[in-house]
Amino acid sequence: MLAEIITIGDEILIGQILDSNSKWIAKELNKIGISVYQITSIQDDKKHIIDVVENAKKNVDLVIVTGGLGPTKDDITKHTLTELFNDRLVKNQEIETHIKQLFAQINYQYTNLDLEQALLPSNAIILKNNLGTASGMWFFEAEKAVISLPGVPNEMKGLMKDKVIPKLQKNYNLPFIKHQTLVTYGLGESNIAKRLENFEQKLPTHIKLAYLPAYGKTRLRLSAYGNDIISLEKEFNSQILALTELVSDLLIGTENSESLEVELGKKLTRKKLTLATAESCTGGNIAKTVTSVPGSSAYFIGAIVSYNVKIKTEFLKVSPTTIEKYSVVSAQVAKEMAENIKNSFNTDYAIATTGNAGPTTDKTDKTVGVVFIAIATPAKTIVKEFNFGQPRERVIEKASVKALEMLFKLID
Repeated sequence: MLAEIITIGDEILIGQILDSNSKWIAKELNKIGISVYQITSIQDDKKHIIDVVENAKKNVDLVIVTGGLGPTKDDITKHTLTELFNDRLVKNQEIETHIKQLFAQINYQYTNLDLEQALLPSNAIILKNNLGTASGMWFFEAEKAVISLPGVPNEMKGLMKDKVIPKLQKNYNLPFIKHQTLVTYGLGESNIAKRLENFEQKLPTHIKLAYLPAYGKTRLRLSAYGNDIISLEKEFNSQILALTELVSDLLIGTENSESLEVELGKKLTRKKLTLATAESCTGGNIAKTVTSVPGSSAYFIGAIVSYNVKIKTEFLKVSPTTIEKYSVVSAQVAKEMAENIKNSFNTDYAIATTGNAGPTTDKTDKTVGVVFIAIATPAKTIVKEFNFGQPRERVIEKASVKALEMLFKLID
């Protein structure tokens, strides 16, 4: 079964809000065996809505529309879909009573506009929204279904979970879809693909491998489709095991497991180890990432963001001679930063970064993108040089991820 998701709202198209609804709906549909053919975002415009819905019906069996169901004049989805399906709006007494009760619960006076939310198409299945006043609507035409849901995320999710998903599972003979995503660090997409070339060639046609690269990591998603869940799971698990063995040296966890910073925090907590950071080019991003994890105060002691040379020499005790001889962007300076903050903060481990994030090189002999990362451990200090290219945001993000990856692998 194929589906299209249509999100309605000018606020999406002008970048005022992110379209998180489509992502969530697609994930939930996939869980029950419905593949998403296309996702479209459109304006609150009658002709645009009609054209896109009509076109979607030509390509898919199921169309899910979110947004445009509010009580104000700019919310035209209900009226447009009612016209499209040659229906008419009638008062739904159950929904009107529901709306009045919602306002009574919060001790707020409803208006005539609020009560107009109870005017609903006569031939559609009405999906009562327990969390708001905008009801969902399920239109049928031959073998096609068009479902209109509120754009408010928690209201949309409530209707999907309680009404839409159960009804789809009951009314349609859906295939089984299995997904598993492995998260790897330390090797680029093309190099991983080269390693997995033989594995990919041997995959059966109903199992596919996808590469999902991001700064510092590559996710490997294996997907399988079939009608026999028992044999599908057996075959799928066998392929996952084979894939895991091939990338075991790069593997951090699965998509369902925690992020790198969470896994690192678990390891530090379990081993009762502490960490500090001394950051120059990353501007505190590593500390921010580490402390985004609840409970990080158990292992993260503190940080110094040393953009200025004076901070490096006075607070991090980096030797002026070292800076003069090698420049601030050097392995030697990174090493002293890591070792000195480790000693000053009395931690087990320390991370230090120095480099040129761009757009300028700040009077150093290193090009934009060059970063030195140092990890001070109880036994030694490791320093590595990287070139993360451009732009500035990419350098900062990749350096931060690489630093955490290095530390993660160094902790036994």
